[in-house]
Amino acid sequence: MDQWAYANGVQLDFSRPGKPTDNALIESFNGRLRAECLNENWFLSLEDAEEKISSWRRDYNEQRPHSALGNLAPREFASTG
Repeated sequence: MDQWAYANGVQLDFSRPGKPTDNALIESFNGRLRAECLNENWFLSLEDAEEKISSWRRDYNEQRPHSALGNLAPREFASTG
């Protein structure tokens, strides 16, 4: 990854170990993904996992209201801008 980043002019910036507040938004998202999708499903194959995770992602982005977006789903919020 370091080699790719260097070759593409990308500066890597990692959160400090044990400091989830360095990137609170992604930590919140990761917690929701784990609690609502990964821990709730039994994946029978890679294809099954892709289907179930994609379904959760579509709901998260297209249907579910987000308080940070004025209780709009991300799709709705993007179309109002």
